[in-house]
Amino acid sequence: MTAMTIDDLRQILYSAAGAAEHEPGADFASATFGDLGYDSLALMELTAAISHRFEVAVPEGALEYRTTAQDTVDLVNQLVGANRDGS
Repeated sequence: MTAMTIDDLRQILYSAAGAAEHEPGADFASATFGDLGYDSLALMELTAAISHRFEVAVPEGALEYRTTAQDTVDLVNQLVGANRDGS
């Protein structure tokens, strides 16, 4: 398992749930899912895509509480690290 980057999240967002491209020059890492046009169904699809790609169990509803895209990357990396450690 490898760590997630902000570019990984951007790719998953655009391919898994069909989000529109974020404005050029905008700070994607600080964008909220609301800014990106994501609703709760899209977040469920995103959760499934992340869980599959990074082989982690993302708790149901966990992404709804992430404030920014970077918060989501940080959460996934914590989960990846916990899996590596055997926790």
